[in-house]
Amino acid sequence: MAQDLRAAVGSQAKRLSGSSEAVERPEENGHHNKRLKGDTGEEDAEDQNKKSPKRKIVLLMAYSGKGYHGMQRNMGSSQFKTIEDDLVSALVQSGCIPENHGEDMKKMSFQRCARTDKGVSAAGQIVSLKVRLIDDILEKINNHLPSHIRILGLKRVTGGFNSKNKCDARTYSYMLPTFAFAHKDHDVQEDVYRLDRETLDKVNKLLACYKGTHNFHNFTSQKGPRDPSARRYIMEMYCGEPFVRENMEFAVIKVKGQSFMMHQIRKMIGLVIAIVKGYAGESIMERSWGEEKVDVPKAPGLGLVLERVHFEKYNRRFGNDGLHEPLEWTEEEEKIAVFKEQYIYPTIINTEREEKSMVNWLNTLPIHDFNSSVVGVHANHKNSKNSSDLEGSDGCADDSD
Repeated sequence: MAQDLRAAVGSQAKRLSGSSEAVERPEENGHHNKRLKGDTGEEDAEDQNKKSPKRKIVLLMAYSGKGYHGMQRNMGSSQFKTIEDDLVSALVQSGCIPENHGEDMKKMSFQRCARTDKGVSAAGQIVSLKVRLIDDILEKINNHLPSHIRILGLKRVTGGFNSKNKCDARTYSYMLPTFAFAHKDHDVQEDVYRLDRETLDKVNKLLACYKGTHNFHNFTSQKGPRDPSARRYIMEMYCGEPFVRENMEFAVIKVKGQSFMMHQIRKMIGLVIAIVKGYAGESIMERSWGEEKVDVPKAPGLGLVLERVHFEKYNRRFGNDGLHEPLEWTEEEEKIAVFKEQYIYPTIINTEREEKSMVNWLNTLPIHDFNSSVVGVHANHKNSKNSSDLEGSDGCADDSD
């Protein structure tokens, strides 16, 4: 009987022990873990980011390019800061990409639509990449960016999307003081000059001549007249109505083309200014599209802005497939306009007033020989290089990486 009693007590103790373990185990796996989560919120947020699905997206970017050596990142060179340096840093800090993707951008399939160069701004740059779709993604990225760089929009795209290769056309604007169009024989005061209707009409008549397909080998470097890639298609080019900012009158030239070569837009505008001012005859435009080497002046980089990139073929094929949105930014237009008014236009106006890049460049026009072919062209370029390169180049080499 004593043996039976000992067996009963042992059995009861075992049941109590098992019950105790069952009670403790939920506590270990439940309440105790919750306390750990409270202590390590940042680690949990990081873990949550890692669990977020990776998807191919495009980001709509706006930035003021002053103080940067262009858009494209120069890996291994910290001397020249670029827009992408700040962007990649923000992507890593916000948890959108792992740190090793920031060091090797190919790992996130990163591609910019256009390479804007030193000092050039953008109101509608597009980059494509793979990211973790974390909560409040735009807010978190922007929290780690300076105020003069903003991500204004995001859209999902197909897995094989490449923002550079899928782009049909690009629209650039060029903001300049209207005294640039004053005839060379007229003595004008910069703040007082106002563009008259006759001169504006002449400017637009000349700009319209660029429409269509032409050989632009004279509007870039390192391309010969028989290089097929020098032929470019321009869809539209015009100068808008002038407006006054801080007592100085400005105007904005818009140009839309399939793609542009390095310096092409600045040289297109520079040649029109030279004609309107009376330094060159209108016939030079036809000559510049021929095989002859023509001395084409390059307007300053200040004022050049990447306005918009176009994906018309992609939109027709995927924009209404039920899975993807068309790459149009109608809802973001107000934010784009506000950004330009806050950061891009004031930078152009203030820099022009302080550094007088247009005034200095206009003073180099008399040394160009618009009647020469090859002889004397290189010497003239060397003489005018310092003033015309102060603000950097177009960064319009969209398809010649």
